[in-house]
Order: sequence, then C-alpha cells, then structure tokens
Amino acid sequence: MKTVITRCLQRSAPLTAALLLAGCGTLSNVSGDGKTDSPVFPDPQSVSLSTGTFPNVDSLALVQDGVTRDQIYELLGRPHFSEGFQVREWDYLFHFRTPEGIRTCQFKILFDSDKVARSFYWAPQDCRPVPSAAPKKYTLNGDVSFAFGSAVITAAGNSRIAEIAGELRNRQTIDQLEIAGHTDRIGSDASNEDLSQRRADAVRQTLIANGIPAGSMRAVGYGERQPIVQCDQQNRSELVACLAPNRRVEINASGVR
Repeated sequence: MKTVITRCLQRSAPLTAALLLAGCGTLSNVSGDGKTDSPVFPDPQSVSLSTGTFPNVDSLALVQDGVTRDQIYELLGRPHFSEGFQVREWDYLFHFRTPEGIRTCQFKILFDSDKVARSFYWAPQDCRPVPSAAPKKYTLNGDVSFAFGSAVITAAGNSRIAEIAGELRNRQTIDQLEIAGHTDRIGSDASNEDLSQRRADAVRQTLIANGIPAGSMRAVGYGERQPIVQCDQQNRSELVACLAPNRRVEINASGVR
C-alpha cells in the first residue's frame, strides 16, 4: 500500500493541489462495486481542509447510494483529506453541535469504478446525525369548526381534530405543537383577542382528550393580527363571507418525525 501511495504522489507533483483531494488508490481496499470489509479512516490530524467543517445536516442526509462525485461536492464541499487521484474514497471531518457540546466525527464515502457513491461509514459508528424535521401545519377553518363568533367546537371540528391527533400519535417524535387562534377584523381588538385565545384553548383541550400530551402544546390567540386575506366589501354579509379564511385555528407541529 505504501508503494502505491508513493507512486501516486510522484505522479501528482505537476498537477494542481486541488486535484490532490480527489483520492489516490484506496486506504480501505475498495472493490469495484464500492464495497469494503474493513474501512480505514485517515488520521484526523492529517486533515487538509483547516480543521473540518460544520455540515448542513439536511444536505448530509441527501448523500445516499447512487449519488455522483459532483453531487457530493455540491452537498458537502471538497473532501478534507489529501488521498490522491483514483477517486475511490473521500473522507470528511465534521463537527456537530449537541446538548453536551461539539462532537467531532469522521465520514467516509466509497465509490465504485464508475465514481458513483456506494458505501458510507462513520467513526465513531454512532455518529449519524438526524436531519431536521420539516414543520407540519394543519388548518381548521373557523366557520366549519366553530359557529361564527363562538369558541364551541362543532361536530365537524371534533372529527377533524380527532383525525389530526391520530396522525400525530403515529409520529415517533413531536418536539412542540403550537395551537394558534385567529379571527377576522370584525369586532373590537379585545374581543377578537379573547375569541382567538378561547378557540385555541378549545382545540388544545380536544387534542389532549385525543391522546396528545399536554406538555407538548401551547395555545396562543393572535386575534386579527395575522390575516390571510384583505377585504373591503361594504355589505356586511359579503364582508363576513370574504373574511372567512382569516377565521381559523392552525396547529403548527415542529420536530415531527
């Protein structure tokens, strides 16, 4: 192996430093289909790209079997170690912020003979970051879930909340639920603030009754401050109809997996 690396370095002398990062031979005895029985990680002290990087975890999650070298370059940047030219493995030194402090991990990618990524390894092995979960939002139409001007949930509203609770219970993780009440601009600011809060509280209590932990939820009334539509009808019935989208309760779920 030492002879192979030495020859690679001799051939690399006239070439650019950037190409030195492309991977020479293999430290891990990589097969033609991008596999190995014994992945070998380079010494972290030999890292060539400063001291490693803090990667975008969501981009890292996209590095999977079948991605190309160029796609990995776009997602993670250039590899962090000078391994030569025969692009068969790339190594990265990543840092992650955790509740216990910064954790440093090594990440190895093995390529097949067509330079397509096939195998992935971490050192330590439990260094596998979880991508951030996309927020989930459910909207309860106020005129369906509540009578106009009321905070009493209708039968249709109860049915919809039960469906939402069922979906949330099937999730592995829910970090936080915000139940946000909203009204239209008809009425005083104070009455709208109160109505929006009572509606949010009513939805929260119904979710609790359907098995959602109370500690994961908070209910907030926003009154008329966050409208979806603007209306200027002079006829009251037409104005009420136009403003209907503003009368709603939103269930915003963060950290859902």
